[in-house]
Amino acid sequence: MNTIKVKTTQNVEVEYAIASVGDRIIAYLIDLAISIGWFFVCMIIFVGVAAAKPSENSYIVLVVLFLLPYFFYDLLCEVFLNGQSLGKRAKDLKVIKLNGQSPSLGDYLLRWMFRLLDITFYGIVAIVTISINGKGQRVGDLAAATSVIKTQPLRRQDPFKVKHEDEYQLVYPEVAALTDRDMALIRKLLFKAVTHKNETLLTRISERVQEVMGVTPTTTHRDFLKTVIKDFHHLTAGVEA
Repeated sequence: MNTIKVKTTQNVEVEYAIASVGDRIIAYLIDLAISIGWFFVCMIIFVGVAAAKPSENSYIVLVVLFLLPYFFYDLLCEVFLNGQSLGKRAKDLKVIKLNGQSPSLGDYLLRWMFRLLDITFYGIVAIVTISINGKGQRVGDLAAATSVIKTQPLRRQDPFKVKHEDEYQLVYPEVAALTDRDMALIRKLLFKAVTHKNETLLTRISERVQEVMGVTPTTTHRDFLKTVIKDFHHLTAGVEA
C-alpha cells in the first residue's frame, strides 16, 4: 500500500494511504451512474414539458439547466463537498493538496480541465499516470499539485507501547527530570533509529537522556531507553516507586 505524508498548516506531519487505482475506478463508476441517472431524469422531464408545447426559449433554458449539472458535476461536487464527489465519498476518498493546504477553486478547476485528457482511451491515460507516479496523481493532479487519498490517516502501531502494571517499581526515579515534550521526542527519535537501524542516532539519544537524568545505565542503549519510556509512563500515571 502506497502512502503519502502531508505536513499540515500547523506543521504536523500526517500520513495517508493513497487511493488505489481500483478505488478510483469504482468511485468514477459511481459518479458515472449518478450522471447517467440525472440524464434520464432530465429526459423524462423534458418529454413531459415538450408535451405542453412551450416556447423555443423555454426549451433552450430547460436544456441549459439540465446540461450544466451534467457537465460540471465533478467540479461542483469537489468545490462544494470539500474535495469529494459522491463516488469519492462512497469510497472514503478525497482530493488534497500536497503542501497540506486546502485545494483552491483554481486547483479544482485545473483537475476538471484535464479530466478529458485523463479519461482518453477509456481512462488509460489516468490509470498509467497514477500507476507510475507513486503519489496517486493523474494528469490533472500533477497540474494542480493535488492527490487523492483515503480520508482516514494511517495509525501506526506504537512499537514502544507500555503495558500498565499496578505493582511496577521505577528503575530510574530520575525520569522525573523529563517532560512530556522530552518523552514525545525520545519516542519519535527512538522509532526512527530502530526503523532505520541507525545505531549512531540510538547512541546519541541514549547519551543525551543519561545526561539530563544524571544516570549511568549498565544495559544497552536500546534497553535503557525502553526502560525510561516505561518508567515515565508509570510515573506520570501516578504509580509510586
